[in-house]
Amino acid sequence: MQTVGAYEAKTHLPRLLAAVARGEVITITKHGVPVARLVPASEGQGRDARAVIAALHEFRRGKTLGDLRVRDLVEEGRRH
Repeated sequence: MQTVGAYEAKTHLPRLLAAVARGEVITITKHGVPVARLVPASEGQGRDARAVIAALHEFRRGKTLGDLRVRDLVEEGRRH
């Protein structure tokens, strides 16, 4: 992964975009602190929403709150 300062990123943006198009990931820093990442568009896209929902349903399967109900927890949170 390549790291460049903000000034260099501004000055050499076309070169950096070409590198990202080839699959590289570039971190942009400001005063040495990472503030942004340039990633290929396909990598920057998250998972499909349906896949995430299915994964959440699978994660919940078999887990319970015991005697607690979600509604009771919500109401308790509203009181505080």
